[in-house]
Amino acid sequence: MTAPGTAFDTALAAAVGGGGRDRDVDAAASVLAASGEGWDEVSALAAGAAARLVRESAARGWTVPDLVRMAGRELTPRHQRLAGSVLAGPAGGLADFAAAERLDRFSAAAAFVEVLCLVARLPRIPVLPAGGPGPGPGTGAASGAGAGPASKVLGRIRALLAKAESTGFPEEAEALSAKAQQLMAAHSIDEALLDAHGANGAHGGTSGPAARRIGVERPYEGAKALLLDAVASANRCEAVWAQEFGFSTVVGHAGDLDAVELLYTSLLVQADRALHRGRSRSRDYRESFLIAYAAGIRERLADAAATEVAARSAADLLPVLAARDLAVRETRERLFPSTSTARLKGRDADGWEAGRTSARTARL
Repeated sequence: MTAPGTAFDTALAAAVGGGGRDRDVDAAASVLAASGEGWDEVSALAAGAAARLVRESAARGWTVPDLVRMAGRELTPRHQRLAGSVLAGPAGGLADFAAAERLDRFSAAAAFVEVLCLVARLPRIPVLPAGGPGPGPGTGAASGAGAGPASKVLGRIRALLAKAESTGFPEEAEALSAKAQQLMAAHSIDEALLDAHGANGAHGGTSGPAARRIGVERPYEGAKALLLDAVASANRCEAVWAQEFGFSTVVGHAGDLDAVELLYTSLLVQADRALHRGRSRSRDYRESFLIAYAAGIRERLADAAATEVAARSAADLLPVLAARDLAVRETRERLFPSTSTARLKGRDADGWEAGRTSARTARL
């Protein structure tokens, strides 16, 4: 008699090989759902299959947060919640998901098989250097929280941006956001100088640049990727957009990556609010607004970064920053030896003008 685990592996392989056809998914889900009297054996089989595919995906460059994001992008929000419950490997993941979603065993198993089919079919992408996924907006402390001054600075920046987004007083929001941007730039320069002087370790400091994938969600992905690129450039990082996968890979030093993710998220919130105040709801208006907004933000952030550098009197500052920029560029070229340029064109004059206006008044 065939063991349940072997039977499920065989059925799952058939579903993956068949491209996730409904009949193959149903067959694999039936085997999984019938694998025991209760949830224990079902959850154990699911956890084993998930762990194996997560390992295989990691070898192809995919992290668990990437897989969860792709489940939401290519399938449904329910599949995304399932991926978050099961792929990270918590005990009882599938059983807990089924209970939370009020699903029977077959329905939960079918959704699970669909997620695994998606994960198994994802192509190879660059494996990121150390320091990958960061804390993400709205989560707890930054990477290394509690380890020193860096986590405290990032905590202050996050708190300032959260207050700037929530206050109903524009003057207060502007003051809070301006302070957050000031802290970002100052912290980045301080970290660069400490690193160059060997204060963070032997032989001149911390490890080299890392990389992080940041989701660029529908709609208007091109314009949002342009905004992320503007924020990355101002914070001494480089961004490469993977349109087919819905994310940009941002390359930079760890503290700068945290700043990019925080500021990009905050600016998106502000752009969305401004869009909802607009007179037109057409697609051309919204896309033109976001393209112009990104262009305006690029100019403002570049000016702010140059001002912060000019305010410093350290004789060795510019060589230090140049060396870090070179390290980031070399890392990006190693990860992405071949890239192309995407051009975006605004098609609505009113949307373009509104976007430029909102960029001039955005809280940095």
